Amino acid sequence: MSWRNMTADDIPAILRVADVVHPGLPESEDVFAERLDLFPEGCLILVQDDQICGYAISHPIRHRQPPALNSLLGEIAADADQYYIHDVAVLPSFRGRALARGCVDMLLAVAKGYQYPATCLVSVYGTSTFWAHFGFVPGQADAGLSKKLRGYGDDATFMMRKN
Repeated sequence: MSWRNMTADDIPAILRVADVVHPGLPESEDVFAERLDLFPEGCLILVQDDQICGYAISHPIRHRQPPALNSLLGEIAADADQYYIHDVAVLPSFRGRALARGCVDMLLAVAKGYQYPATCLVSVYGTSTFWAHFGFVPGQADAGLSKKLRGYGDDATFMMRKN
């Protein structure tokens, strides 16, 4: 099993993985295609024997301004000053093998390479403990961010870490 860069041909299989991992948090094919187009180095897939078993989406954002769920960015802001891990998803049958950990390390290396001072994410499904292993801590959410978080579910938590 290994992580590799995503291609446009991978998107149908990624949507199938997303349907399993995030049935209550659907995102359109356009969201995945746009993220890949705008920031390909932040888009990865987990492959075993030509089967896509997971994916990751990440990209730069303005400080503390993650996108709403299932929304298009339009562009990567020229003044982006923070890295955002939008999603790391691994099919349930492949969990428990430290595969997500390897992916997160790769994404944090991308953030470091671009010299972003911090990385953030929205933790869902009670995964805050997982993210804490990488130094992420809950961050304060203003009214605008709180509204976006509601779209990610009742347990959504905005988290940040210094790079």
